Amino acid sequence: MSSKRMVNRPLGFARALLLTGTCILPLAGCTPASVVLGAGATAGVAAFQERGFDGAVSDTAITAQIWQKFLAQDEKLFLDIEIEVVEGEVLLAGQVPTVTDQLEAVRLSWQVDGVKSVHNEIEIGDSMTFVDSASDLLITTKIKTALMFDGDVFAINYSVETVNGTVHLMGIAQDDLERSRVISHARDTSYVKRVVSHIRLKDDAIRQGT
Repeated sequence: MSSKRMVNRPLGFARALLLTGTCILPLAGCTPASVVLGAGATAGVAAFQERGFDGAVSDTAITAQIWQKFLAQDEKLFLDIEIEVVEGEVLLAGQVPTVTDQLEAVRLSWQVDGVKSVHNEIEIGDSMTFVDSASDLLITTKIKTALMFDGDVFAINYSVETVNGTVHLMGIAQDDLERSRVISHARDTSYVKRVVSHIRLKDDAIRQGT
């Protein structure tokens, strides 16, 4: 078993609890709201997010269904790829052995109802080491902490994923200044090699059309 597989197994187990302990969406007639509750989200937290409670519910349901498809297709996809969804926009980040795996992850994501776009940030390469994964986790934690303690940033609106030192940002910014602050926090964090931003502005024309 590779080092990366060993590192990701606890996360995969947590996902399995979400998908099997809570409900299996296509089989049990599970509603998106119950998925959110099963994942530990609360109405209070979701209500404060820019996307609102309904948006959070929908995005969590989309995430769970993509995880299901990955797990059913290949355990490697389930364990090696991180998923973030904001208002139907899907971010796929992680590292898989082949281009075929990468394309399969994108294909499966598009099969889920409610998906409006898929950002493919999956890298191709050998399994990451325990040290690499630990370093990525540390980077992500530092950035999330910096956002949380920045009074000019609504940290609740952002998600952060780090793969091999590349930071992927997703979320909704109140304005361009806030977006710049979030990106700066990521760039200023030690050991970050690159920052990829998929942050949208609150008044983005694409959002207004949703």
